[in-house]
Amino acid sequence: MTHPIVSSDTGVEYLKLPPPMRDGGMPLLGALQHRRSTRTFAPASLDDVILSTLLWAAFGINRPDTGQRTAPSARNWQEIDLYLAMPDGLYVLEPVDWRLRLVVGEDLRAATGLQDYVGSAPLNIVYVSRLSKLDETDKPLRQFYTALDTGFISQNVYLFCAAFGLATVARGLLDRRALARAMRLDADQRVVLAQSVGHAA
Repeated sequence: MTHPIVSSDTGVEYLKLPPPMRDGGMPLLGALQHRRSTRTFAPASLDDVILSTLLWAAFGINRPDTGQRTAPSARNWQEIDLYLAMPDGLYVLEPVDWRLRLVVGEDLRAATGLQDYVGSAPLNIVYVSRLSKLDETDKPLRQFYTALDTGFISQNVYLFCAAFGLATVARGLLDRRALARAMRLDADQRVVLAQSVGHAA
């Protein structure tokens, strides 16, 4: 897979995503029948259009007039960011411009979990909450809402993978502090969950 690299005037690198597909795949009830966790992955990367469609299904904008997304968000905070650990670097999804912004130009896949297979999965999505977007000051409520919103997005990924014959598994076994350092997260960001995606081995 070759990504179209675009550099801005400030030197930031982006991967411009192609338009996602808006139809195709298995019908919903069939996808529910095939939804499962898989922990073995072939090394082949995801096609650019499949990657774009996966991200749109996960948490893309499906109502451009309001900016609302394909997964619910408590009070429409939209506090969850999707980071993508791939062989050529770590990226974050910028849904309004429909592109990936390069964050770290290193392969951080192995750092996204404690299981052996995460380093070889072609894509590891890391769900990161930006706490400054929440107006709740009560910590248990913040944790509840970010976990709830992450679960909605993760399930969208599961159903997309089932519908398009891909393998995936959501993972909570993480060294969150070490991963946050490797990802160069801000002080108000927290790692919630990771999810490996690829072709089944």
